[in-house]
Amino acid sequence: MSRLPVMSSKRVLTSSSSSSENAQEFAPAQKRIRKDPDPVKPHAAATIIGGKRPAVAPSRAPFSKPARGMGAATVAVGPSRGVLKQSVASTAAKGGNIRQSVAPAATKAGGGGTTKRHAWDLKGKVSDMEGKVRNYQTKFKSVNQENEALRDTMVQRQSKMVEMEKELKKQKSQISEYEEELQALSGVREELEKVSSDKSTLQKELSNLEGKYKVMETLRDSQETELQTLKMKLSVQESTLARVQGTLRDTEEEVRSLKETVAQQEDELHAGEMERRRLHNTIQELKGNIRVFCRVRPLVDGGLSKHIQLPASDVKTITLAKTEESHTGKTAETQKNYIFSFDRVFGPMASQQEVFEEISLLVQSALDGYNVCCFAYGQTGSGKTYTMEGAEYDQARGVIPRAVQQIFRAAEKLATQGWEFTFTASFVEIYNESLRDLLYTGKASKRPEHEIRKSTNNEVTITNLTYEKVSNEDQVLGLIALANQNRSTAQTAQNDRSSRSHSVFQLDIEGVNVGRDVKCKSTLCLVDLAGSERMLKSQSQGERFKEMTAINGSLSNLGIVISALANKESYVPYRNSKLTYLLQSCLGGNSKTLMFVNIAPESDSFGETLNSLRFASKVNDCVIGTASANRK
Repeated sequence: MSRLPVMSSKRVLTSSSSSSENAQEFAPAQKRIRKDPDPVKPHAAATIIGGKRPAVAPSRAPFSKPARGMGAATVAVGPSRGVLKQSVASTAAKGGNIRQSVAPAATKAGGGGTTKRHAWDLKGKVSDMEGKVRNYQTKFKSVNQENEALRDTMVQRQSKMVEMEKELKKQKSQISEYEEELQALSGVREELEKVSSDKSTLQKELSNLEGKYKVMETLRDSQETELQTLKMKLSVQESTLARVQGTLRDTEEEVRSLKETVAQQEDELHAGEMERRRLHNTIQELKGNIRVFCRVRPLVDGGLSKHIQLPASDVKTITLAKTEESHTGKTAETQKNYIFSFDRVFGPMASQQEVFEEISLLVQSALDGYNVCCFAYGQTGSGKTYTMEGAEYDQARGVIPRAVQQIFRAAEKLATQGWEFTFTASFVEIYNESLRDLLYTGKASKRPEHEIRKSTNNEVTITNLTYEKVSNEDQVLGLIALANQNRSTAQTAQNDRSSRSHSVFQLDIEGVNVGRDVKCKSTLCLVDLAGSERMLKSQSQGERFKEMTAINGSLSNLGIVISALANKESYVPYRNSKLTYLLQSCLGGNSKTLMFVNIAPESDSFGETLNSLRFASKVNDCVIGTASANRK
């Protein structure tokens, strides 16, 4: 018993010193532990009754495992981690406070109210020190855990900082790219401003020329009125010639003066006509030598489909709206819009007259000596033949009969100015990549073969083709009726009377003004293309399938040629099909070209409609150069 206090006190001090070192090492963590319960204060020693120490085993039940009898101080000096954890856990389970395990024992033994232990109660002091050690070890463990958490947080922060540095480098490189693009765009902006200024200058010149033209028309009208007045005076003077022989010489001089005035007026009238042609061509070139019009066929029961949107304030835009199911599995639906812009868009309520008024100026260019081509494109049943040919009654007549009517009426007006015109019509069909003469009236067994030939002056002609001289509108309409009877049509799942071929109507125009020694030659080409279709929808079989393959092939080659022209490629594959070879001069040569893209409004035709509009956009982006008049 004499050595126990010394051993215990040394070991307790060692434990306290290690605890103080740990407290200094983890000083930051102790700030967060200050809210923990105060360290265990030493309680008063128990009172000895009868010379024996009272039994304290029940109050020290939590320390029975690690205490190991009298060697409890040894546990306080260097206890294993497993034993300490078990002791702390058992103490926490029964009260979590060492003060609660010691104070009741002292109270039972002595009944006093003091908490200070006697000097001889070494075992109690050892027990108190063990409680402190456990408390400090618990705090040390929590500090270590917090330290590990802080290290993990620091590692995450460092990795995040590396990622942010990479992102910063990426943003810097992207900013440099944007700066380069901004510099390039500044050059484009300057060029755009220059083009805008040139455009405004040209528009001012055009307005000035239009003003001069109006003045000249007014002058011409006044001169014609004056001419009529002079003619009346001349007739009066001639009636009185017999009675005024003395004034004959003066009258002859006046007549000579009047004749000179008439000649001068005719010269001015001719110059005015040539100026009108030049201005008219300038206007057409400003609109573009290749233009695209879009026409929407009405539904059978009237109205317009929901997926086709035509803005009321914009007659050049059409929008296809498609509702798609969400790919994420949600019930919500998304709407995707396809917006296309053309030179003009006609809704389902547009009349034939309204459509033709947009191209009437283009038809006038054919009489002025420019090659003009107009063709209709679209799927089967979209209204191409109705647009080009129409019906028999006047209001429903299509582009071809209206164009012919305008040509002959304009030719009659120009005849008063000394112009004489001759017209030659032809009608050819491209069926299964072979040429057929639609004006042929002989036996089918003796039908001749036809080939496309190109002359030295780049004029495209067809061998053994029927060319009919026509002099009025009725003759041309009769030829159109004959061609419609001979054209290849068949019934498909999409159309009861589907055109199974491409028909090309050509009107060759030759004009001459003998008095002015001026000649002009041009061609008006009006094409009704066969409808593109899919086998699943048309359900074509046998001969119909062969026809469908030929039609789709020629239309695909037409798209390839248009793409080559739009990309300004050095080689354009015109010879890939008979259609593109025949229309070579119209697509990439000296011609003014107009394409109608006809679309069906039914919702099940959405795919074909989208493909047709995409093809029309390629044609609209194509540039074929400036057309020139064929004059001699």
